[in-house]
Amino acid sequence: MAGPPSHAAGADYRLRLSAFYGALFLILGIHLPFLPVWLDARGLTAQEIAIVTAAPLVLRVFVTPTTAVFADRTGRHRSLVNILALLALLLALLLSQMQGFWPLLLLAVPLAISLSTIMPLTETIAVAGVRAYGLDYGRMRLWGSISFVAAGFLCGWLIDRTSADAVIWCLLAGVVATVAFAWALPERATRTGVSGAPGETQATSQASHARSGVGLSEVGRLVQTPVFLGFLVAAGAVQGAHGMFYAFGALAWQAQGISTVWIGALWAVAIAGEVFLFAYSGRIVGRWGPATLLVAAGSASVVRWGLMATSPALPMLVPLQILHALTYGASHLAAMHFISRAVPERSQGTAQALYATMAMGVVIGGATLASGRLYAEIGAEAYFAMAALAAVGLVAALFVRARWNGGLLWTPT
Repeated sequence: MAGPPSHAAGADYRLRLSAFYGALFLILGIHLPFLPVWLDARGLTAQEIAIVTAAPLVLRVFVTPTTAVFADRTGRHRSLVNILALLALLLALLLSQMQGFWPLLLLAVPLAISLSTIMPLTETIAVAGVRAYGLDYGRMRLWGSISFVAAGFLCGWLIDRTSADAVIWCLLAGVVATVAFAWALPERATRTGVSGAPGETQATSQASHARSGVGLSEVGRLVQTPVFLGFLVAAGAVQGAHGMFYAFGALAWQAQGISTVWIGALWAVAIAGEVFLFAYSGRIVGRWGPATLLVAAGSASVVRWGLMATSPALPMLVPLQILHALTYGASHLAAMHFISRAVPERSQGTAQALYATMAMGVVIGGATLASGRLYAEIGAEAYFAMAALAAVGLVAALFVRARWNGGLLWTPT
C-alpha cells in the first residue's frame, strides 16, 4: 500500500506541471492574439475569421466532455494529453501549407479542439496535486502566463520584421515544445500518492477509476445542481465575453494604428497582472474565496468591455489590459478552486470538461460568431455586446455566492 505523499514527490509533481504549462502556453500566446492576423494575411474576410475562430469553440461541446469522461473512467489523463499533443503537431504542420477558407477551416478547427481539450485534462492533473499534496495551483499555472507573454512579444516582433507568416512558424515551435514536455507530465495524483507509484500500478489505478462509475450520470448530476449550473453560467459568461477580444482585438488595434509590437506589449501587460494574481493566489483565495473572486471577475468584465467599445487611446488601454487579471485570471482561478472544493473527487475531470466546454466553448463560440458580424458592421463598438454578456455572468456569480456554503455540493456514495 502506498504511504502518505512525500514533500519530494509533491515538489516533483509541481515542477513537471509547471514546465508543461510553460510549454502549452507558448502555443496559446501565439494562437489567441495572432492567428486572426495570419488568417487575415491569407485573405480571409472578418466573417470567415469569425467562423474559423468560433467553430472549434462550438464543436468542442461534443469532444471535450466525452474525452474527459473517458479520462475519468480510465485514469488515462496523461496518455490522452500526449496523444492530443502529437495530433496537434501533425495538424499544425499541415495547416502551415494551406491556403483558402475551406482548407484552413478543416485543419484549424481540429487543431484548436486538440489544444483546448488538453487544457481540462491538464487542469484535472493539477487540481489532483492541490488535493493530494497541498500544492498552490497558481504557482504552477503562472509559468504558463509567463511563457504566454514571452511568446506574444517574440511573435509580434517577428511579424513586424518579417511578415504574418511568422505566426505559423512560432505556433509550430510551441507545439513541438508541448509534445516534448507532455512526456514528462506526472500521472494524476490520488489521496495516497500518484497513480502508478509504488504500491499502485497503473492498471490498478485505471481499474479504480473505471469502478468509480463516472459517466453520463455524473454529467447529469452536475448540471442538475443549481449552484453548479449557476457557476457554469457565471464562468461561461465572464470568460465568453472575451470572444470579441480574442478574435478581433489585434485587428481592431491595428485599425487604430497601433503597431504589432505594441499589441504584443498590451497582451504582456494583461498577462503580467495575471501572473501577479497567480503568484499570490493562495492568499487571495484563502481570504476572499472562489465565489467572491467570481463576482469580482464579472464586475471587472462589465467595466473592461464597456470602455473598450469606445476605442480608447493607447494610455487608457494599459489599465484596461491590467483588468485581464480579473476578467480572465480571477474567473479561472475561482473556477479551479470552486471545482476543487465543491465537486467530489471522482467527478472533477467531468466538471473540468463542463467548465471548459461552457467557458471556452458554447458561450465564447457564440460570442465570437456574433462578433464577426458586429465587428464588420460597427467595429470596436461590438464590445458593448460583450459587456452585456459579462453582466449576465455577474448576476450568476452573485447567485453562486448567495447559495453556496463553501463545501461539497453533495456527499459522494
